[in-house]
Amino acid sequence: MPVLSKENRKLLENTTVAARVLTEKACRAALENLAVHEREYRTHMTVEQRLLRNRLRARGRALGDPLDPRSGAQEIRHLADLAAYEHWHRLLFTRFLTENHLLITDEANGSVPVTLEECEELAPELGARDGFDLACRFAGTILPGVFRRDDPVLDLPLAINDQVEMRKLLASLPEDCFRADDALGWTYQFWQSRRKKEVNDSGKKIGADEIAPVTQLFTEDYMVEFLLHNTLGAWWAGKLGPIRAESEAEARAHAGLPERDGVPAIVWTYLRFLQDEPTGSWRPAAGTFEGWPREARGIRLLDPCMGSGHFLVFALPLLVRLRMEEEGLSAQAAVAAVLRDNLHGLEIDERCTQIAAFNVALTAWKLGGYQSLPSLNLACSGIAPSADLNEWLKIAGQNERLRNGLTRLHELFRNAPILGSLINPRQKQFQLLDADYHEIADRLQTILKADSAGAYTESAVAAAGIAKAAELLVGKFTLVITNVPYLVRGKQSDAIKEYCELFHKESKTDLATSFLDRCLAFCSDICGSTALVTPQNWLFLGSYEKLRERLLRKYQWNTVARLGSRAFETIGGEIVNIALLVFSCCHPLKNNRFLGIDVSFESTSVDKACKLGISSIEQICQIKQLENPDSRIALDTYNHLPLLS
Repeated sequence: MPVLSKENRKLLENTTVAARVLTEKACRAALENLAVHEREYRTHMTVEQRLLRNRLRARGRALGDPLDPRSGAQEIRHLADLAAYEHWHRLLFTRFLTENHLLITDEANGSVPVTLEECEELAPELGARDGFDLACRFAGTILPGVFRRDDPVLDLPLAINDQVEMRKLLASLPEDCFRADDALGWTYQFWQSRRKKEVNDSGKKIGADEIAPVTQLFTEDYMVEFLLHNTLGAWWAGKLGPIRAESEAEARAHAGLPERDGVPAIVWTYLRFLQDEPTGSWRPAAGTFEGWPREARGIRLLDPCMGSGHFLVFALPLLVRLRMEEEGLSAQAAVAAVLRDNLHGLEIDERCTQIAAFNVALTAWKLGGYQSLPSLNLACSGIAPSADLNEWLKIAGQNERLRNGLTRLHELFRNAPILGSLINPRQKQFQLLDADYHEIADRLQTILKADSAGAYTESAVAAAGIAKAAELLVGKFTLVITNVPYLVRGKQSDAIKEYCELFHKESKTDLATSFLDRCLAFCSDICGSTALVTPQNWLFLGSYEKLRERLLRKYQWNTVARLGSRAFETIGGEIVNIALLVFSCCHPLKNNRFLGIDVSFESTSVDKACKLGISSIEQICQIKQLENPDSRIALDTYNHLPLLS
């Protein structure tokens, strides 16, 4: 898979940072020009400008910009931030589509990609300002799940000179930046880099406005692949039965699949095997996940902190190829089937959810060619109700069942911007909604279509998004896989502290371990599994003793791979020591042994990635870990002498 070179990654970083500064300034000026922040519209404004102003004010209030009831003035900070993001990323996504030959016209029979040059020729005929304006229109049409068609921020008119400067920045990026598979993942981290530094330098507690930039972290490819290969890959290899081979590399090749119909071959680079000496056969060292469904079509995979969709993008071609093999599907049919049945994602940041949706769609089209995609099972878990309860319930009218369901959702999601996927609708106080989540979403869509005056648009859009997130939050999954957010208790706002104290008492010391708990709750009761990138300090610190004991006694451990420091290529001291972990939600057998790998002594991420696939491995007895001081997790099996401490 092509990735960004260091030079292009740095160029993308500098361009993205500059683009945020430019577009935020341009959008704030445009909002002020429409008097969005003022009590009244200006007398010279047209009817269209006044209507747009009202829609923008409603959008801002839904985002959390407060309205002063006495003066009528309204803040526009959140609105300006969102508008800047939307305007820049509409340009950026359009360029991604054109460089990958996926920009399709919005004609009924138009499935032929067009270039920017062709858009320039078509622009006068179709009433567009210029070719790029038309290209953005096409992009919005084929990405309805990414850009809200009724979003007023995209109707905000920016000054011509600002638009020219934005396009200059976009044009400065070479074509290779838009063909690299990791480019979209880096884009959002770079968009947030300046804000992240501001928050970290301020030393303030992390609340709703700060949690996304502070905890967003692009996961290295090798971490994603290691976890997928030693879960999904181990399950697939287990279905093949004991593998007769001369070496581990040969066993790995035996479990692979060749390229077919343009879908890449599966090469399980990081899938580790153990040899049974009496028979000479090989089996996956992490286990074979026998409690999983027997066919790939039954596997439900969730990334509850999906960021830019990195895990989903890597899982998509694997599941597509497996379903082609098992069901005889074409590449295009398999892509649609995997998106419909297998892949699910949640993310606290609405903008990052948008990037993930685009990333998944772009990958799907690269695999199976352009097609209308099924509705993606992706949702933002960080949306709060956009009004107080009484105002919010107006969208339900006199429908008592819908009112009861919306009341429960209002309570469940009131702290969503700070809690995100930690929210668990299965907790006793939130259970048994009077209206099913899917039913609520369907009814809200009907209300939106009938709301021609736009009286309930923002409230109904927020409620529909919340209902979609709730449907995933209450779900159960075969594989829950993610890089958890890292935030120690001392930096957490009171809302996070109180929630973790109440629901994650043994793991409350870090948001990362609270999410470990939450990921296990997402797992199917019939031996679902979770695969995580986490800090490794909880494996030995005394404050996590009760957590370790519970996990060792209650769950089956499959894999512990210690990466240590310098595991991330682009991060220095922010993340000191990490580990890759896999657990399954089934009671461990007394003789259960898990895969143990330690590459913490390697000094670079490149060396760690290499060693994960070839270094010696240990089979660690799970129950024996309870005999260690404080039940610490030790990967050394050098001798059986008493420990000194």
